[in-house]
Amino acid sequence: MTDQGTAATDGWYSNEAATFGDRVAAARDAMALSQADLARKLGVKLKTVQGWEDDLSEPRANKLQMLSGVLNVSLMWLLNGEGEGVAPPGDVTEIPHDISAILTEIRQIRGEMTRAAERLARAEKQLRRALQDHAA
Repeated sequence: MTDQGTAATDGWYSNEAATFGDRVAAARDAMALSQADLARKLGVKLKTVQGWEDDLSEPRANKLQMLSGVLNVSLMWLLNGEGEGVAPPGDVTEIPHDISAILTEIRQIRGEMTRAAERLARAEKQLRRALQDHAA
């Protein structure tokens, strides 16, 4: 992973040169994930990930945030190629194993936090409904 501020201006993953789907596919490849692996991590169908990468559809905001976390890239990079993203092909530097392990743990924690936040939102919604039903 590199800061793509300069690489984006060089054009490799910019909006002019790459699509949202191109950036998703590149980030997924950089993480050595298959489309099926990514779908499983996000809790979506394989067909959904394929649609994103083929630019036939786009994820909702909550899935976009999860996608960013799982792929370890910024939301802005996914959307427009600017910010923290993956290095252009041929510009990949080898990450030491200990640092890679830390990055993997951070991604896992981020994913767990996102799932926990979604569970909390669902519980709050259920509580609001129960309170409304009780008041009625």
